[in-house]
Amino acid sequence: MFESVHYIYPSKVHALRGVSLEFRPGELVALMGENGSGKTTLLKHINGLLKPVKGRVIVEGIDTRTASVAQLSQVAGLVFQNAEEMFFESNVFDEVAFALRNFGYSEEVVRKRVEWALKFFELDTYSSQSPFLLSGGEKKRLAMAIILAWSPRIICLDEPTIGQDSLQKEKMKHMIKMLNTQGRTVLLATHDVEFVAELRPRVILLSKGEVVADGKCEEILTDETLVKKASILMPQLVYAFKRLEDLGFDSRVLDVDEGVRQVLKVLRHESV
Repeated sequence: MFESVHYIYPSKVHALRGVSLEFRPGELVALMGENGSGKTTLLKHINGLLKPVKGRVIVEGIDTRTASVAQLSQVAGLVFQNAEEMFFESNVFDEVAFALRNFGYSEEVVRKRVEWALKFFELDTYSSQSPFLLSGGEKKRLAMAIILAWSPRIICLDEPTIGQDSLQKEKMKHMIKMLNTQGRTVLLATHDVEFVAELRPRVILLSKGEVVADGKCEEILTDETLVKKASILMPQLVYAFKRLEDLGFDSRVLDVDEGVRQVLKVLRHESV
């Protein structure tokens, strides 16, 4: 829960301006907005990397102002946009194992969890390799494996689709849905409107550190005024159907199946 949170960086940039939000357990939420809108700053408040200069953040009943990052990280895991910021071990296996060992898991549990995470993200063949030698997409997947290995209740993903091909994006979409069905709260900061449209999360639009919209995906991403205010683009299908509204099409189309149904509906009406 964010209660009138303000944050100002040492450079005097006012990154969050009176943000008040509540995330329900097991909720899937996308934070969207232009660069510098406050998305990443907001995520870093959840696991205590940043502390509000005014207001407060409550995570699972814990006031982040008085909790350590280590304490909060067991509850809320953050995958950085720049995955390399999370690496410091000499090989991929130890990178994933590090936090688990710090949390006191036995070596047997550590081994099983690391092997599962690496296999899930198709990184098991790189187990003994330096994480810094992986490709950009592989580094991103390793960062996610590090977090998922200890299974926090809240998972924060900063630009998760950057560097991922279409196959990995599809796998990530299924992973996010799986985590959500398990009751985990998943928050993602992203510019990828097509990815968000497929997930159908709650969408929060940020601009200059303020919340400008908060609601259902199909309501937010189909509203031209709101997306312009947050300096993001509408999904391609929405944009296309917006141009067809005068012909009887509903512009609130977020996936191809809906688009096909719209076309068939209009064609049937025209043929009567």
